[in-house]
Amino acid sequence: MIEEEDKLLRIFINEKDMYKHQPLFEVIIHKARELGIAGATVFKGIMGYGADKRMKTNSILELSSDMPLVIEIADKPEMIEKLLPFLEESVAEGFVTLESVHVYKFRKR
Repeated sequence: MIEEEDKLLRIFINEKDMYKHQPLFEVIIHKARELGIAGATVFKGIMGYGADKRMKTNSILELSSDMPLVIEIADKPEMIEKLLPFLEESVAEGFVTLESVHVYKFRKR
């Protein structure tokens, strides 16, 4: 087991957000991988709203194809910092949080 202090970046965007004619969530994940960041995951929300206060839900009555997404990216602080300028450029509307996390890495090979 390896323990370390890292950073957890959370990016709150919507499913239909685009960057240069590509889905923003895909572009962010590919950029993180290109930069050599340890890991990234996209989570699709089932209900939410943002600054516009417009409710988005996957209920049958209000089926939305623009659901909220959260991208979580974890790595060493210096690696996360490499991604921040790209996020400033690419995220037109969204919310980003950054927090310190204590990481336990389990690797059995």
